[in-house]
Amino acid sequence: MIKQIIGKTVKAIRIKQGLSQEDLAHECGVDRSYISMIEVGRNEPSVTKVFDLCKGLRIKPSDFFKLVESEYEKIQEENAE
Repeated sequence: MIKQIIGKTVKAIRIKQGLSQEDLAHECGVDRSYISMIEVGRNEPSVTKVFDLCKGLRIKPSDFFKLVESEYEKIQEENAE
């Protein structure tokens, strides 16, 4: 579930920033397919890669993890109902 939340969060921020997957990949020094795999929840980035992604997305890692945590808690609450 966390992989999907991370992916969804990366994609939402990337789109909000007006970046293509190619743009973000270039900023992070990775292949576009790697960004795609993260966004669809098929790849879970390491902490180092999360920091690289945050740099490319121009967001502080702490803010990124707050967004992920918020989404995680929302899903937990929905599942508890």
